[in-house]
Amino acid sequence: MKTSCLALLTLMNACYTHVQTSETVTLIAQRAVVTLKVPGFADFLVADGDGVWTTNDGRVEKLERDHTKPVATVSVPNPCGAMEIGFGALWVANCQDSSLYRIDLQIARVTAVIPTGLADPNGELSLAVGGGSVWLLTDERGILSRVDPQTNRVTMRINVAPYSYAAVFGFDSVWITNTGKVGGGNGSVQRIDPETNRVVATIPVGPIPRFLAAGEGAVWTLNQGDGSVSHIDPSSNRVVATIAVGAEGPGGDIASGAGAVWVRAGKVLLSVIKPDTNRVIERLGPPAGSGAVRVAGKFIWVTAHDIQTIWVLPTASAL
Repeated sequence: MKTSCLALLTLMNACYTHVQTSETVTLIAQRAVVTLKVPGFADFLVADGDGVWTTNDGRVEKLERDHTKPVATVSVPNPCGAMEIGFGALWVANCQDSSLYRIDLQIARVTAVIPTGLADPNGELSLAVGGGSVWLLTDERGILSRVDPQTNRVTMRINVAPYSYAAVFGFDSVWITNTGKVGGGNGSVQRIDPETNRVVATIPVGPIPRFLAAGEGAVWTLNQGDGSVSHIDPSSNRVVATIAVGAEGPGGDIASGAGAVWVRAGKVLLSVIKPDTNRVIERLGPPAGSGAVRVAGKFIWVTAHDIQTIWVLPTASAL
């Protein structure tokens, strides 16, 4: 989400659901119900009701659309990656000491710091919560760590494919992306069964898959190498569509919810995919560097850290 340079790779051999490059791009300010100016480097998001928590310089902050300033702030030395909420807590990776921070949502205070390691020390990663645990990739050589929220300890380290950085929980499983070596061809997604702590499927997707989302009946990966989105059917563990979005390059983000899949990228600020047709139905701009996107209740939150701006959109705006 922090980066802006492009890394174009060969397109994967798969059928594409093409979209026209001449589509009209709507100004995001015309869709937004609120535009917030947030000092610092507000980037990754996690939904909390209709509001969100965002990472920022030396802190995480809770934002609500009807407040111009954060309603809660918690100091974290170097928060990084997409956070998660579960077990009454906000879970945040901290790149300074490669640890997992637990923040009590009732008192907005750090209550545990769990040494885990991080697969990406630069913080382009995401956590997952589900199956009674917190999950994060902790070693670039291929380790998925499982944290017990009852003890705040790592209880299992699961061998996965190397160059895996982002995780999501959905459909009773943990899903992770495997980017592969840059220039090494297409990446993959692995599915992990939390009952057995084993990889049960490895699914080829597009080049350099990084961030992913689980929702709207599927798992979705943003493939940074060619800017496509892979649509994975969890009932078959197969890619059923590859959608040409034009979101190539490092950084970016993807989210699902409110009847759509939302893709945040550098070239196009926000693209909206209709899940049942696998087509881009709206694009919002202008470009504003990288950032994040999350569905939070009845709203979509979109960050642009380079211009210290966050937009809040109604979910019905693109549907």
